Amino acid sequence: MLHTLHKDWLGNVRGDLLSGLVVALALIPEAIAFSIIAGVDPKVGLYASFSIAVVIAVTGGRPGMISAATGAMALLMVSLVKDHGLQYLLAATVLTGILQILAGYLHLGSLMRFVSRSVVTGFVNALAILIFLAQLPELTNVSWHVYALTALGLGIIYGFPLIPKIGRNIPSPLVCIIAVTALSLITDLDVRTVSDLGELPDTLPIFLWPEVPLDFETLKIIFPYSLSLCVVGLLESLMTATIVDDFTDTESDKNKECRGQGFSNVVAGFFGGMAGCAMIGQSVINVKSGGRGRLSTFVAGLFLIIMVVFLSDLISVIPMAALVAVMIMVSIGTFSWDSIRNIKDHPPSSSIVMIATVVVVVLTHNLAIGVLIGVLLAALFFANKVGRFMLVRSHKPDTNSQYYEVVGQVFFASSDAFVRSFDFREVNEMVTIDLNHAHFWDLTAVAALDKVVMKFRREGAEVILVGMNEASRTIVDRLGVHDKEDVSDILDAH
Repeated sequence: MLHTLHKDWLGNVRGDLLSGLVVALALIPEAIAFSIIAGVDPKVGLYASFSIAVVIAVTGGRPGMISAATGAMALLMVSLVKDHGLQYLLAATVLTGILQILAGYLHLGSLMRFVSRSVVTGFVNALAILIFLAQLPELTNVSWHVYALTALGLGIIYGFPLIPKIGRNIPSPLVCIIAVTALSLITDLDVRTVSDLGELPDTLPIFLWPEVPLDFETLKIIFPYSLSLCVVGLLESLMTATIVDDFTDTESDKNKECRGQGFSNVVAGFFGGMAGCAMIGQSVINVKSGGRGRLSTFVAGLFLIIMVVFLSDLISVIPMAALVAVMIMVSIGTFSWDSIRNIKDHPPSSSIVMIATVVVVVLTHNLAIGVLIGVLLAALFFANKVGRFMLVRSHKPDTNSQYYEVVGQVFFASSDAFVRSFDFREVNEMVTIDLNHAHFWDLTAVAALDKVVMKFRREGAEVILVGMNEASRTIVDRLGVHDKEDVSDILDAH
């Protein structure tokens, strides 16, 4: 226990401190932008990012992952804020956290094992595209100075690590932000800065109980929003945790992460913040800047609130071009280029699932819908593939008997093929169906077996089932009708 605590908090102090500073700088404009999307004051997003990052650092299940206010969550809040105001948003945020805590204790995080690698890859590629597209407003209808600063920033990000000795000791995104800001101030360039996004808060957040009636009417208003926020927040957080697992070659506790997201949103709601979740962009920045432990996430939240409250004059002059360069780096680093290079070598079904996930997420800007479509397609392709491996071999030991051997999985996708595999035209006196190498999974499979057995009996044959495994026998005994006592009634019913 003590070893784990030491590793998570003190195992990478210098890397976590520097990466946390970079992430904090990148979080500020994003939190302000997401607040604007949701229709609330910029301080709501900033307070949320501070609260969530600090709490999730302690309670989360994925060290080194960054959680804060996000665009995906902000989009779900628009109508609630517009129709009912900020206080109802804060109440919905608290309820969102409570639902996520319940999800963690119900072990819903374990459902991530049903999300295929193709869906995760599509999710990653879609987010990389969305991150890049989100930077385009900062690069359209602007002066050439913006393009020059952005290009300089990218040059520093990719060039600085090549410098011997110091290149790998200081995160290049941090060098980019400092250098581009210094150049902008020295040359007095007229470019957009952080201050143009909105006013930074000048006070620390305080505990506030949402000013809403504690009655059923309030619950009716906020519950649909809280449920949506809960699902999208957990989905994005668990997908991001899986990606960070791959980046760092470590494992995370998905159910603990669900609970951690819940605790952080409850705290955010009580301290004047909006609901949030894990951020793939900032998590990638953190990892690529050397962040690995919980300290990096904690420091990101702590530095954020210190900078916006006490160092606002310095933060407000950072050119947006510097932060755009950092986010373009994130977009490039997040996209799975191997998924494009290897598309001709992957099974067509995997490529279709990946591309469909990307297209739906990019078009709808809704991660939940995109991942749901991907999971459904993957499930359908898998069911079709498994169903094709089911076969029935037949031969006639003598003129009075017929022998069928069933091999494979019989379920809803293969049940029709199972029935069609038997010959009901010339039926012998004795029909033996060997099930040693078969498994019956669901009600549809049992109904198919009933249909086969009763069709043979209708033609006057005696049917013997042999070799059925215990699991199949259990479901057939419970749901099947072919072996009930009054067979004539069953046949008449059919």
